[in-house]
Amino acid sequence: MRLAVFASGEGTNFQAILDAVGGDRLPAEVACCISNTKDAGALKRADQHDVPTEVIPPASFESSEAFGHALLDGLAAHDVTFVALAGYMQKIPPNVVDAYRGSMTNIHPALLPAFGGQGMYGMHVHRAVIDYGVHWTGATVHLVDEEYDHGPIVLQEPVPVYADDTPEALADRVREVEHRLYPEALRLFAAGRVHQLCAGRRACHPRPRLGAPAPVGPT
Repeated sequence: MRLAVFASGEGTNFQAILDAVGGDRLPAEVACCISNTKDAGALKRADQHDVPTEVIPPASFESSEAFGHALLDGLAAHDVTFVALAGYMQKIPPNVVDAYRGSMTNIHPALLPAFGGQGMYGMHVHRAVIDYGVHWTGATVHLVDEEYDHGPIVLQEPVPVYADDTPEALADRVREVEHRLYPEALRLFAAGRVHQLCAGRRACHPRPRLGAPAPVGPT
């Protein structure tokens, strides 16, 4: 797996991926980090690990299609075979989704399909979770399609919501799960353990052999 990580912010999930690769827990090579902004902290993390970077701002292009072609050119330049969105604050153009369909994932800080969709990112999600009064939230890794937070779910893990939670405290607990869950999901892809899409929206994992550990993370 030659992995591109797309990130717009500080890149803590990117760091978790780098740590998993460096610790031999993820059999992949991080081929590049792509951001829509030159100020992303993720780019500094990439530089510290000698990972090539690309800054491709969508405002520089006349159309989504042209932006997509620029992204595809950047991915092709680094021979990328899989894309991981990790706090990337731009919708992926359809031509990029088509080119990497089934080989592009995103992580979302809630249990999709709840608290997903346009505008639901970062602290907005955690505020909405607390305001709604649910007792459980979590993290979801899903395949990317043409809609926000919509593709088939690969892995999820719940996180409790406490009565005295602030959005910041809840975000910290969810982020801890994200940092464990995302490298594990990518490991499953790298090992060929997510091998098909079932009927409907389910992302399938092979049934474990008798006595073998299940291929998915915590339930």
